[in-house]
Amino acid sequence: MATTGVMRPGHVQVRVLDMDESVQFYRDVLGLVETGRDASGRVYFKAWDEYDHHSVVLRQAEQAGMDFMGFKVRDVATLDRLEADLRAYGVSTERLPAGDLLETGERVRFTIPSGHLIELYAEKTCVGNGQSQTNPDPWTAASEHGIAPVRFDHCLLYGPDIEQNLKLFTEVLGFYLVERVLMEDGESLLAIFITCGHKAHDLAFVRHPEPGRLHHLSFLLPSWEKVLRAADLMSMNRVSIDIGPTRHGITRGQTIYAFDPSGNRFETFAQGYETYPDAPVRTWTWEEVGTGIFYHDRQLNERFLTVVT
Repeated sequence: MATTGVMRPGHVQVRVLDMDESVQFYRDVLGLVETGRDASGRVYFKAWDEYDHHSVVLRQAEQAGMDFMGFKVRDVATLDRLEADLRAYGVSTERLPAGDLLETGERVRFTIPSGHLIELYAEKTCVGNGQSQTNPDPWTAASEHGIAPVRFDHCLLYGPDIEQNLKLFTEVLGFYLVERVLMEDGESLLAIFITCGHKAHDLAFVRHPEPGRLHHLSFLLPSWEKVLRAADLMSMNRVSIDIGPTRHGITRGQTIYAFDPSGNRFETFAQGYETYPDAPVRTWTWEEVGTGIFYHDRQLNERFLTVVT
């Protein structure tokens, strides 16, 4: 589909408890590239093959979790149009000035029904991936440092009113539903997986009584072999692993979940499938939720269900 509106997930700001420990983890274990620090003490990172200035921002706080997630839109005219569309839909928006985040233009911020802060932006400085744009090599030294994901890929967020989230993202922001998980009644939604492009999901929501919770932020790896390498590096560095390596039934991703030093869950995954807006929605029933989430084990890890930040 043409990227005429929301193009992709662009960044996430995560709260951490100890900045020095977290910087060491995200830089040396996860293998992200540090790109800047601002006057408020936030630290900025990108994956090695991302071109924009940053995709992950760390902020020290007393409680772990996510402050906000941002999506990049096609251009400034699109940003203006989507802000008008949000307001017409009844959503209150706030304009944040250019430079509030390093190397980032104006952002439009709003709260979605599940209690999460989402923002849209059109401009961020392109810093490249360390390669020439003429006759580039296939990889750089940074692609072998730590786990070294290719990009920040998506988030899974927990909160109430996910049906209203679905309406907002599909009716106003141009996303479409790819997969869903039904509750015991066979009708209510337990989880939704939505995308604004061809990926199996750019964002997912699970029904949860507490608003504004982060289940995980996710990073793409190029292959199942790299997922296994990530598992080795996590064990070498005594990272707390939640589950995996394994495969999802939902989205078909090959995955491992673990926790950063502050207790924020993150995923490193590979594969999955591509999709289009005319593809039929895949549905998972209540009795097969375990298989949908962890296809090999066919049952859920209790910590995976209950631990959120």
